[in-house]
Amino acid sequence: MDLILQACYLLLWAGLLKGLQLALWPHLRPALGDYAYPAAYPASLLLFALATWYCGLLRIPVALALLVFVALGAWGLRRGDYRLAELRPLLSWDAIFLVGFLFALSVRFVNPPINYFSEQYMNHAFLAAIMRNPVVPPLDPWFAGGHLTVYYYLGHWLMGCLGFVTGVPPEVVFNLIPATVYGTSFVMLYAIGSLFLRRWRWVPLTVLLLVPPSVPWFLATGRNLYGAFQETNWIIPGARFEFPVFSLFLGNAHAFEMAAFNQFLLIFLLGFAWLLWGGLDTRGRRGLALLIGLSVGSMPPLSSWDALVYGPAVAIFLIALWARERESVSRAAVIAVPAAAFLIYLPYYLLLEPAGVGGIGWGFPPTDPLVFVAIWGGFLALLYAAVARDIWRSPVYLAVALPFIATGYVALGIVAVPLAYLILRRNHSFPDLLCIAGLLVLAFCDLFYLQEMLGGDYSRFNTIFKFYFDAWILLGTGSLLLAGQWLAARQPVLPMSLRRGAVVIVVAALLVAPFALNVDIGRGLLGIGYPPAGYHTLDGLAYLDASRPGEAAAIDYLRSLEGDHCIVEAENGDYGYYSRVSAFTGIPTILGQISHELTWRGNGAWYAERPAEIRAIYENPDESLALMAKYNATLLYVGEPERERYSVRLPDRGLTLIYDEDGVQIYERLPAAYPGQER
Repeated sequence: MDLILQACYLLLWAGLLKGLQLALWPHLRPALGDYAYPAAYPASLLLFALATWYCGLLRIPVALALLVFVALGAWGLRRGDYRLAELRPLLSWDAIFLVGFLFALSVRFVNPPINYFSEQYMNHAFLAAIMRNPVVPPLDPWFAGGHLTVYYYLGHWLMGCLGFVTGVPPEVVFNLIPATVYGTSFVMLYAIGSLFLRRWRWVPLTVLLLVPPSVPWFLATGRNLYGAFQETNWIIPGARFEFPVFSLFLGNAHAFEMAAFNQFLLIFLLGFAWLLWGGLDTRGRRGLALLIGLSVGSMPPLSSWDALVYGPAVAIFLIALWARERESVSRAAVIAVPAAAFLIYLPYYLLLEPAGVGGIGWGFPPTDPLVFVAIWGGFLALLYAAVARDIWRSPVYLAVALPFIATGYVALGIVAVPLAYLILRRNHSFPDLLCIAGLLVLAFCDLFYLQEMLGGDYSRFNTIFKFYFDAWILLGTGSLLLAGQWLAARQPVLPMSLRRGAVVIVVAALLVAPFALNVDIGRGLLGIGYPPAGYHTLDGLAYLDASRPGEAAAIDYLRSLEGDHCIVEAENGDYGYYSRVSAFTGIPTILGQISHELTWRGNGAWYAERPAEIRAIYENPDESLALMAKYNATLLYVGEPERERYSVRLPDRGLTLIYDEDGVQIYERLPAAYPGQER
């Protein structure tokens, strides 16, 4: 893909983000005042997701959602909200957004491929399916006849609709997603720093840049950067741990990674309410409560694991706020916020049909304390330093760790000490509350896990995977705020001019670092080379042109086909070069990566039936057409993986060859073939 075309796509994407933000900004000022401008970045994304989602539900063009923002912008213009003198001081927020956006963009620019390791195929499949046919519920690209009612998909929907209305193709959207998440998250983290810190306001931003202590340890013992990340990724037996900067380098565009910006928005909104609720008028309080409701309500369809953490936390927070303020709006918010959060996406819950979580399990061996410290040692060191004075005054409470240590739960004992001292404080600051929430999540994960399809030694795989990511955000943001408060209380060592120069140097280093490191997760982690080596692009599928030109051309052809289609392609498990046609085009296939569907749908008859019937379509000409009709499959794809997997023998009639280039054949089932079995 031509770089000039990519630049145009980038400008269209960034222009839409800015337009949405500017349209919403003036209308947040009654609630958020000077912070309305940065908060409008993530809040406008949530509003855009909501508006487009209802367009998809009503089967009307999703582009009509832009009318909401046109109306908001026109209303603001009529009121005179967009005066240059008022906008000029706010440009620093745009600069912060750009730093986060361009940093993440540069990481993806030097490491762009969408490939089968991790879950890149799955996430691109969701994105491409939504962009091909933006309806609610979206079609499941890996389960013909099914919908994504078995999984949370709002992040893919949001980013897909941004791509749909701008005309940016999904393979480019995929690499713009991390930039969008980092840009909006940087803005909110700086806003959080501005709320609670007189100086060192940028310190919370490092929660997205820091690595666990295990990474420098593995580097010191001879691993390269990618090896250190991978060793940390699997440091807990039977589970996976992923931290934000690793997620960025991996480039997965997973649901919980896309949802991170909403976590930071909610943390900011709660912090703002904790500090300034009493200074707001009734209109401002209602507006703030509504924003909290929008953020919390968006969590289940963005990433349900986040909702399990923040739902109870917000409920407790609202009760505490009411107990402190003792006025009518805060009392009403205790009921109104959860009600609004539930009702805004009520149809989502009515359509939901997951295999579900089977309850809460326990009984796993305690986490190795050395492994635990290798992950959380940095943030815990900040916490222990923060409560050191409390420990000195009342050392007796150190005994809270003894029962856990005596029973072998040493990691839990490490958590219990700062948790106890923070809870026992007479006056709780908001950073204290964040740290308490993060420590409680860690304590939960050491004792319990959510029961789901994964069993045995991997029973707590997703509990650690998803909850540890949330704990990183909560504990990281809270402990860094505490560290920032300590730094802000000290006299600055450097003069202002040198501090500004240092900021410029750090920002420049941040933007250049991905190019200097020549980040290549595929080659670094798995030894996968993408010819030509070292190419730079935002096109996540550009490597196909060099490595598999026949497939690249066939994918382009399939994308040009209009209408509703279902395609037959080879099925062969997970994390290999299969399910790639549906993943690249968004055209549903009979069965994609089987273990993902097993997790979402449970072990039904389809689990044995669909793989066998795909094989029969390719190998038994007498059954091919009938089985294609059973799944309403209109297209059949034959490439190298299909020939490797099956002894391909197709019927002489009922299929017409519509594409035959470079070793790839695509057939279309004639409408007259088995019409009685059409669904």
